[in-house]
Amino acid sequence: MIETNSLISVKNLSKVYKMGDFEVHALRDVTLEIQKGSFVAVMGPSGSGKSTFMNILGCLDNPSSGKYYLDGTDVLTLDKNELATLRNNKIGFIFQSFNILPRTSALENVELPLLYNGKVNAKERMERASEALRSVGLADRLHYLPSQLSGGQQQRVAIARALVNNPLIIMADEPTGNLDTHASYEIMDIFQQLNSKGITILMVTHEPDIADFALSNILFRDGQIVSNEPVQNRKFAKEELEKLPSIKMEVASK
Repeated sequence: MIETNSLISVKNLSKVYKMGDFEVHALRDVTLEIQKGSFVAVMGPSGSGKSTFMNILGCLDNPSSGKYYLDGTDVLTLDKNELATLRNNKIGFIFQSFNILPRTSALENVELPLLYNGKVNAKERMERASEALRSVGLADRLHYLPSQLSGGQQQRVAIARALVNNPLIIMADEPTGNLDTHASYEIMDIFQQLNSKGITILMVTHEPDIADFALSNILFRDGQIVSNEPVQNRKFAKEELEKLPSIKMEVASK
């Protein structure tokens, strides 16, 4: 382990997929540092490399070459068990399709990551899962099944599940892709609150509107980072949510 001020540090990261006699270069010598407490939106057209980049940072895929340090740990030197421990302890994942079990209550879904932690007993597991659900506004939905929840509420369950192990970073892949505007802004409000408490957030999105809630935007094209800039006119979800009712009323009155 090395001492660093960066939570994520990658250098000359490349990923090549071989398809018969052809090679597809998904990532080309990507070098980047993400500081603790950042809120970064990763954007780019289809095939730009952003999803491959996220999968490698989430320890779900390996690069063909390069270096990757997460919180000072040389990730590429870890074996499968060490990678699983790193993922479970330091990374919280959120996906577009929610990925929650349909026949399991909200509370039980959130408890799942804690089942892999032998130091957490059943009582503490339930308490921590309940607190995580309360933190995303679902204190009154603990025993609801996913079918009894709206899409936005299901995504909140997924966020609570990502939070229950107190991760250093949340990695979200198109977290608002299946949600309407109101539910999307509610999720961004939760993300901004979490970020204000020091949690680092890395979010892939194809929506510029959603990217404006982050602190900085990274743009991928052809497997390379072509821009990495702070958001100039950052939006705040609470303010945007307050605007939505008046917009709806104006449309209805026309």
